[in-house]
Amino acid sequence: MPTPATTAAAAAAAAAAALASSSVLLCRYPPLRRPPIPPFPRVAASRRRVACQVAVTSDVSSSEAAAVAEEEAAAAAKIGRRIRVKAPLRVYHVAKAPDLDLGGMEGTIKQYVGVWKGKRISANLPFKVEFLIRIDGQDRPVKFFAHLREDEFEYVPSSDGPN
Repeated sequence: MPTPATTAAAAAAAAAAALASSSVLLCRYPPLRRPPIPPFPRVAASRRRVACQVAVTSDVSSSEAAAVAEEEAAAAAKIGRRIRVKAPLRVYHVAKAPDLDLGGMEGTIKQYVGVWKGKRISANLPFKVEFLIRIDGQDRPVKFFAHLREDEFEYVPSSDGPN
């Protein structure tokens, strides 16, 4: 009894014999073989380029630049001031004090990140604040940073100046 593999092989051999005996050649390539894919011409390959261009350029008007400069100046005056957190906030990124509540803690503003390289960016939490906490078993206080909005803290009046 013939198997499907031997039947397919016999059919392929019969088709090859029929093609060889015919006077008209139907295909340039032997059966069961695909035509070769020609390689890319060297000329075309050497002319391929990658073009990187800026599609849209932003024109910063003088009024917007003045507003950004004014915002930077106002933020620079706030850097270094002591603040107290008035909102109930929890942070989870302090390894030595997981699930830390910032409510009522005092810290120092270290950076304003609402303006970057002279351009206004959409920072949700623009004030970078440094906090120091004492942990049992630690000789020095643990320092960590948190980003806050201006409505989440209040300025602590300092005794050395009008701030």
